[in-house]
Amino acid sequence: MRSSSPLPRMSRRGRVTIGVLIGVFVLFTLLGWGVQAWTDWLWFSEVDYTSVFRGVIVTRLLLFLAAAVAMGLIVGGNLWLAQRLRPRMRPHSPEQATLERYRMLLGPRLGLWIAAAAVVVGLFAGLSAQSRWSQWLLFLNGGDFGVQDPEFGVDVGFYVFQLPFWRFVLGLGFTAVVLALIGSLAVHYLFGGVRLQGVGDRMSGAARAHLSTLVAVFVLLKAVAYVLDRRSMLLEYNDGVGVYGAGYADINALLPAKEILAYISVVVAIAIIVFSNAWMRNLVWPGISLALLGVSAVAIGGIYPWAVQTFEVKPSARDKEAPYIQRSIDATRASYGLDIAENSAYPASNLTPPESLATDTTVVPNARLLDPQLVSETYTQLQQVRGFYDFGPKLDIDRYTVDGATRDYVVGVREINYGELTAQQSNWINRHTVYTHGYGVVAAPANQVVCGGQPLFVSGFLGERSQESCTSPTDQIPASQPRIYYGERMQAGDYAIVGKPSEDANPAEFDRPAGESGEGGEGRESYYTYTGAGGVDVGSFSRRLLYAIKEQEPNFLLSEAVNDNSKLLYVRNPRDRVEKVAPFLTLDGDPYPAVVDGRVQWIVDGYTTSATYPYAERVNLQQETTDELTGRGTIQLARENVNYIRNSVKATVDAYDGTVRLYEFDENDPVLKAWNKAFGGDLVTPREEIPQALADHFRYPADLFKVQRNLLTRFHVTNPGDFYSGQDFWQVPNVPDAPDSGVKQPPYYLYTQMPGQEEPTFQLTSAVTPNGRQNLAALISASYQDGRPRLQVLELPDQTRVSGPVQVHQQMTNNANIRQQLNLLSSNQAQVQYGNLLSLPFGNGMLYVEPVYVKSNQTDAYPLLQKVLLSYGDGGSFVVLADNPADGIKQLVEQGKQAAAGNPPPATEEPPAGEEPPPGGEEPAPTPTPTEAPPLTGDLGVAADRVRAAITEVRDAQASGDFERYGRALKTLDEALTAFQQAQQAAGANGATNSPAPTGSPSPTG
Repeated sequence: MRSSSPLPRMSRRGRVTIGVLIGVFVLFTLLGWGVQAWTDWLWFSEVDYTSVFRGVIVTRLLLFLAAAVAMGLIVGGNLWLAQRLRPRMRPHSPEQATLERYRMLLGPRLGLWIAAAAVVVGLFAGLSAQSRWSQWLLFLNGGDFGVQDPEFGVDVGFYVFQLPFWRFVLGLGFTAVVLALIGSLAVHYLFGGVRLQGVGDRMSGAARAHLSTLVAVFVLLKAVAYVLDRRSMLLEYNDGVGVYGAGYADINALLPAKEILAYISVVVAIAIIVFSNAWMRNLVWPGISLALLGVSAVAIGGIYPWAVQTFEVKPSARDKEAPYIQRSIDATRASYGLDIAENSAYPASNLTPPESLATDTTVVPNARLLDPQLVSETYTQLQQVRGFYDFGPKLDIDRYTVDGATRDYVVGVREINYGELTAQQSNWINRHTVYTHGYGVVAAPANQVVCGGQPLFVSGFLGERSQESCTSPTDQIPASQPRIYYGERMQAGDYAIVGKPSEDANPAEFDRPAGESGEGGEGRESYYTYTGAGGVDVGSFSRRLLYAIKEQEPNFLLSEAVNDNSKLLYVRNPRDRVEKVAPFLTLDGDPYPAVVDGRVQWIVDGYTTSATYPYAERVNLQQETTDELTGRGTIQLARENVNYIRNSVKATVDAYDGTVRLYEFDENDPVLKAWNKAFGGDLVTPREEIPQALADHFRYPADLFKVQRNLLTRFHVTNPGDFYSGQDFWQVPNVPDAPDSGVKQPPYYLYTQMPGQEEPTFQLTSAVTPNGRQNLAALISASYQDGRPRLQVLELPDQTRVSGPVQVHQQMTNNANIRQQLNLLSSNQAQVQYGNLLSLPFGNGMLYVEPVYVKSNQTDAYPLLQKVLLSYGDGGSFVVLADNPADGIKQLVEQGKQAAAGNPPPATEEPPAGEEPPPGGEEPAPTPTPTEAPPLTGDLGVAADRVRAAITEVRDAQASGDFERYGRALKTLDEALTAFQQAQQAAGANGATNSPAPTGSPSPTG
């Protein structure tokens, strides 16, 4: 019988074409990799962290080669062995006739085909292995934690440093054996070692020995997997009780089952080899052995643990699981740093404002009025100077000591926003060589407002405003180098080319407006030439060519703006810069600027993390840190699952020259020690070398606090029985002025004094409520005490009457008198916005402070702080809406005195059934039906005339679009209404009848 002809060969021209295409592809790929590697080396040389670049790239290269060679040899070697073991004589059959065509195609170049298969498999294995560089470096350099797991007594360091890489190697081994088995079976089948038709055995002796050995190796690897699974059980989720780690059924049934299965796997592997080759020389008993292993895995590893869980654990889960719940509680509190939390009871039993509110010097005067999210627009409008400057959607909170007094400040950096450049300004020369930097730090005390609700700027004033009442006459937080070349507004492609052609050439970089014209733009413009140490030298032709290829921009070669003195600044976002220097760190989503010794430094908090701490709760960082501010000035973290986290590094980036420094903050963290060792031992600056001026600006990182706060809502319960019942769990409340949004209330920075603290402290605070309810359960705060983290939990009684943030906001805004005043602030041309609702423990009670802003609907309008809501006690009994906190405190104290005398304040008015409360005062109060009123005379008539005149001025101010005038008009109206009410009271005291309000709508409509 004539065999089929082989497949037709490709023509010479076709082979040449394919070869050229492959060559071009490889050339451009290698060129791209080469350019990227070279420019990365230059960048790391600039920041002086070449040890990181070298360590990572060498590790990845070695892992790639090791995995590729190992996988290629295993798979290729088995394919080569299979073809060497092919039978010399093949029986004639239709099956073999069909296969002959493929044998003729592959036979002449079989070695080449095997090598190609090995290379492809090795390539993918290498690519997979090189991505595990971090696991390998930790495996190689990791040490002990000094803490043992509660089941095996093994140091936690094994789980964090060793176990992840061992599991990867095991997975690589499984992949290699499976591919070798499949490939060998295919080769044996192709060359007749395995047959489906014909007389005689279906498998030759050589093929049987080869394939059975591979199966036996696979089973042995399964035995190793069972051993590692015993350790990994301490990391798995126990859905029976809602915690992580092995539970009762796992420890008492599944754990011994996996040990038994490991032994069975070894026996089965031996049986496969013996029965297949040494004794019976067939596949019957090996097949039975594999079936036995499968049945054992189902029965011992599945059915038995299920029976124990169903019939022994579930009927008495509270008692059976108690020791394992305790393990999870202890491990979680240790792995997340919750074990330092100081729990104390706060009675909150005082529901009446104490007189000491009026004389307090630690809590009330430091209540923060400026909301860093809302006043960003105000900073932009009043301190922007030019349209391409920007402060971002959210400002930052820091503390400074000015004139001997420490307080928190709202701080912003005037940065370049390349997205706001005009079309003319956006050409390549202007974008990359003229508009290169921002200028100045702008700061205002967080507890002061002036000029009808504007911040009192004490830093960053460039002379563009002449109102002395709105700015400090001097720069109270001076920066000797205020230029901002590196900032949060910088994106990936926002590089800058700095330097000038010669010493006598004029500077080319726009610096800032000069002269006295301010925002009008009629005065001189100031220009500057960068003199910092940062940047990559691009003076040579080779460097310009290199970056022309990298940026795909020919102007690097053609433009005269790039010369022998030029430097290239890129990777200019502080967070991106630190992430590139320390790729093993998880970075906080909210870097913040600080003026340290006259230099503007960006401070970035870095976390070391792990996902393999035994028995610890595993959380998703993205989910746990998302709240109202995420994406609005705070960067959303990646979806990283962790069960161990430490704020081990405080990183800084100089805003002028881009210098990056990594400071060791937690010298006891084993993970940071491992990373430091992996990169030469001098990667981070020791903690004792942190400058004190810098340490004074360290703040407790927000993302870490969110994770700890969320965990404390459950893991403040340390009794396993109570934890199992879940009756004392808490929850983080939603945003008070938008409770139906499902968005969590962010924590807030305050400079205040909590109960148990000896002096005011800059701290991060959050309120929590009982699970499923809205009353206040506890206050959680975090700060640094003597440079060490401190967590405090002020826990209120279970049956407290004190309202939580959502309830307090609703009660304050629904109060009859306050609701009317809020309606006066809103109209068709303005809207009310609410700032941070602060929960402040004071005098064994709770003081709530919420600033009220008004923003016009006019173009370029910005929020102005017009009022302050204050409440004391349970949130509804004592409520005021005042012009400032001082007046509000006086009113609260007066209400407290009246209550003590038997005259309670007006109760909160609930909205009628089916009517929603006014959302932020957006709906104006309904105009009352006009009635015929008797004329007013005397003082009452004068007061009424003042109210009418004030209402007219409010309407005129709205129509003019002058929002400062509108703010002053609202204040005048409020004073007129107060005077009218006093005149009414005086008339009533003299025996006069109640006088009607002056004619006209109390809510200006514009």
